[in-house]
Amino acid sequence: MGGRFEGRVAVVTGGVSGIGHAISARLASEGAALAIWDRDAAALGRAAAAFGVPVHTVALDLADAAAVQAAADATAAALGGIDMLVASAGITGSNYPTWEYPVEEWRRVMAVNVDGVFFSNRAVVPHMLRRGWGRIVNIASIAGKEGNPNAVAYSASKAAVIGLTKSLGKELAGSAVRVNCVTPAAVRTPIFDQMKPSQIEFMLSKIPMGRFGTVEEVAALVCWLCSEEASFSTGAVFDCSGGRATY
Repeated sequence: MGGRFEGRVAVVTGGVSGIGHAISARLASEGAALAIWDRDAAALGRAAAAFGVPVHTVALDLADAAAVQAAADATAAALGGIDMLVASAGITGSNYPTWEYPVEEWRRVMAVNVDGVFFSNRAVVPHMLRRGWGRIVNIASIAGKEGNPNAVAYSASKAAVIGLTKSLGKELAGSAVRVNCVTPAAVRTPIFDQMKPSQIEFMLSKIPMGRFGTVEEVAALVCWLCSEEASFSTGAVFDCSGGRATY
């Protein structure tokens, strides 16, 4: 199979559903050797079978630093290295006013959305530096730029992903490893099942195009950022928001 990612190895976290699944499918269709890291072992098996190419899968808790490091090392050994990471695993958490937000829920969201992204980025960079090339794309959210009411943990966690991306991008700017993030507005995926209808309606009201994004639209942007063409962008934030973003 030919394609712009022929000979490249891509890791996608949370690649079994939603945006992550669409990104995995697009990368595989364009020739990448694919590894998916996710905590749902059964879903990993189903997803791997759906792509039509060999897929290396790792069932793990992304909030476990040692497990993430082991996954990176195992993936590099199995596939010959790591060239690309798309950190798309994430959870929305519950919807409460900040002063009522459950402390344990805050910690749960931060563990997945911030720690998981940090551990994943940290683990793959040495492999990319050894290969002399790399692309990291972290999936943040427009909520991380604007702050969504009654979603303090999610908003704060995605703001942290933006900050992490900018720091790491600057650290690696002298290398051939590029680090960027994408900030989608609401995209209709199974994650909506975790939200109240009022929260979904609020998000839609903020999008000037009057519709939610699609996973394919986000995947198209992510795959450009994973390509050779995205050579002069690093530490940057790319909106995919239907006109919602204003900065």
